[in-house]
Amino acid sequence: QVRLVESGGGLVQAGGSLRLSCAASGIIVTRNNMGWYRQAPGKQRELVTSISRFGTTIYANSVKGRFTIFRDNAKNTVYLQMNSLKPEDTAVYYCNVDAVVSYWGQGTQVTVSS
Repeated sequence: QVRLVESGGGLVQAGGSLRLSCAASGIIVTRNNMGWYRQAPGKQRELVTSISRFGTTIYANSVKGRFTIFRDNAKNTVYLQMNSLKPEDTAVYYCNVDAVVSYWGQGTQVTVSS
């Protein structure tokens, strides 16, 4: 059974940093395409960043140069390092694995105050 558990969200001032974690079980993160999505109130869920099983990363234009996705093979965990946070980054952040069937975590709230 695939399970993704996000953690690390919280309240931070603009310009601050947070690191989100996505602990996976039932899959091996380095053998799958993993991604972080976010959904702000009243908006559609959008892709923030992803890392392929080959290690190729892509980023939304809005987060390029500020966010970094990376993996810890030993912990079977994917991280999202978020720096220089802006109020418009406020959203629920979800971890996703695209493994034939798409699985989602429960989400973690990130709130950036101005």
